[in-house]
Amino acid sequence: MQAPFTQDQQLPAALTAVDGQTVSTFSNPDYPGYSARVKQLRDFCDNQSRSYSGYIDLEARHLFFYFFESRSLPEEDPVLLWLTGGPGCSSSLSAFMEMGPCNIHDAKGPAYNSYSWNTKTNLIFLDQPIGTGFSYAEHGEQVTRTEDGAEDIVNFVSMFFETFSQFKGRPFHIAGSSYGGRYIPVYASAIYDANRLAAAQGRTPINLQSILLGNGITDSSSMASTYYDMSCTNASLPPALPISTCVRMKQALPRCRTWIKAACDDHFDDISCNAAHQFCRDKLEAPFIGTGRNIYDMSQPCNGTIAETICYPLTKEISKWLDRSDVRDVLGVSEYPYNFTMCSPKVFSRFRSTLDMHRGSKTYVSELLERGIRVLVYVGNYDWTCNWLGNLAWTNTLQWAQGEEFAAKQLGEWTVDGHRAGLTKTAGSLTFATVDQAGHMASSSSSRRR
Repeated sequence: MQAPFTQDQQLPAALTAVDGQTVSTFSNPDYPGYSARVKQLRDFCDNQSRSYSGYIDLEARHLFFYFFESRSLPEEDPVLLWLTGGPGCSSSLSAFMEMGPCNIHDAKGPAYNSYSWNTKTNLIFLDQPIGTGFSYAEHGEQVTRTEDGAEDIVNFVSMFFETFSQFKGRPFHIAGSSYGGRYIPVYASAIYDANRLAAAQGRTPINLQSILLGNGITDSSSMASTYYDMSCTNASLPPALPISTCVRMKQALPRCRTWIKAACDDHFDDISCNAAHQFCRDKLEAPFIGTGRNIYDMSQPCNGTIAETICYPLTKEISKWLDRSDVRDVLGVSEYPYNFTMCSPKVFSRFRSTLDMHRGSKTYVSELLERGIRVLVYVGNYDWTCNWLGNLAWTNTLQWAQGEEFAAKQLGEWTVDGHRAGLTKTAGSLTFATVDQAGHMASSSSSRRR
């Protein structure tokens, strides 16, 4: 295990004032109306690296983040921004249940996670859009569409690198899961485009290198027609539904595909597209959900309800822990006036009202690939709701320079320590991979240990 960091490691002059007792505030004349509030997390859960929490304040919008420096070589390792999905789910979910430096397994609080992604990267967890987790806004400001949230992300990333200036120019990657498959291609495209203005103004561009989409919902049209296969064939596990139910589902499948293609893909019509997806949900999704199985891991029952615990009661324990006054004092969010909500129903409803989830992001992926940005699409093969068949389908239909080459390739095994870990294929800058025996949280340490 690496020795704990030493306090005399070199920091930018501004950050030397940041400590674990008070919140330090930073501003930059190049970003009028924007500022950063930062607190160092001493003895928070991991003494192998420096860690921080804070807010990037974008006028009336306040985006909360955790930042965990690399346990290896923070002065050389890349920077990775992680976004959890929902829409409206806090990145605390991933920080404390998946790949963060500490996981919470029970009411006792955080425990060291040796599989954390900050073993080799400087890792940011961000609560977004506003209204998610500890992020908030004044004056009733809201975000209701992914494209509208992109400006906040560009400004957040820019202010982050101004505040933590020792990381400027470092290779930068954006990763996320679930609805992150919708967010990330849009946000990465906005960052790429904003680099032109940054360069013209003499600022250091964001060194965007890749995006990683884990169990994403990048193209809901492709996903909608895969629920029959996931429920009624041996795609991942033996069929979960009775033959009579599967017959009815198979009969509804052609109409689902045709209706979504006409109303959502060929020409987007709000009313008809919404009706098409509702038809597909009723005919193809509802039967499996009704079994009581975990839609995020078909091999397990749903513990609790999807609405209250997303099938994982541990989310309640994490929320209770984050609501403790002593924890809030440590994080610098003691003035946040609301109870912590792991997944905000208000944010979800706002995005649903604009049909944002039916407006796919795969065209953004194509454009990023054309510009040399690497893309990894990875999926736990036990995930039902954002499954591997749907993600394979949309990656196979991407229109880009090497799209035909990618589509023509067959899946082959990839291995870890000589053992099969899943299926994969690559062409150019695009890689698709499944993770055997993993569910929706394929990035979690439990997936690594299976």
